[in-house]
Amino acid sequence: MDAIALGPVLLSLPRLYALVAALLLLGVSGWLLGLPRRTHSRWFNGLLLVWLIGARVGHVALHLDAYATAPLDILKLWQPGYHGLWGLMAGLIWTGWALRDHLGRLIGAMAMLVVVSALWLATVTLAPFGSGMALKTLPDTTLENLEGELVNLRDLEGERVVLNLWATWCPPCRREMPLLAAADAREGVTVVIANQGESLLQVVRYLDDQELDFRYPLLDPHQELMVLSESPGLPTTLLFDAQGRAVEQHVGELTRAHLDAWLTPSS
Repeated sequence: MDAIALGPVLLSLPRLYALVAALLLLGVSGWLLGLPRRTHSRWFNGLLLVWLIGARVGHVALHLDAYATAPLDILKLWQPGYHGLWGLMAGLIWTGWALRDHLGRLIGAMAMLVVVSALWLATVTLAPFGSGMALKTLPDTTLENLEGELVNLRDLEGERVVLNLWATWCPPCRREMPLLAAADAREGVTVVIANQGESLLQVVRYLDDQELDFRYPLLDPHQELMVLSESPGLPTTLLFDAQGRAVEQHVGELTRAHLDAWLTPSS
């Protein structure tokens, strides 16, 4: 799981780990480097900004095809899409410039930045506050589509399945719907959007108003899939391979680059 719920708010775990790492670096550098307060503030504040820019640029550079079709997505800084190693390189360059007149402290600051970044990357990888995927395979769950027909999710094996849990009241759910509709048109991909807890009229009205067409728009009035997937909130999206095995799970808004990385076959 890559997010936790704090009341009604979904908190991205990588961002939480990044905040803790930044506070750790602030405390340790303020204590050990012995820089004048003004110099330390200038270096640290600039470091945060440069790291974010470098990490964003690196992510965009590695997913140019996705951002070429929607370049304004680059500016959606609230969405996932930051590359830690690019951020680290940018931070080291900034540290070398900002502390160029303090050679010994410059080396110490670089060492601290590398160590804290390594701890952050290890924490993101190990996800100590997250949990594994509760769903290991496509569930043997039967839901109704908008015509009242029954669809068993396990019967969809044979293609990669993107299972999206959503609701019309959820802004990030609505923002990612066009991406999911485009993915549903891909060869070898089946997209299932399972509405959580809303009425048929609400779902039909929303999809019609937005002119969104899916092969498998389903109703989950009792939110069975949220229980089975142990989802902390909406939207939650799961990827299953052609054999019905769970491959990935993401809590929060999907980006075009994220979805492309899931669905583009590796060479």
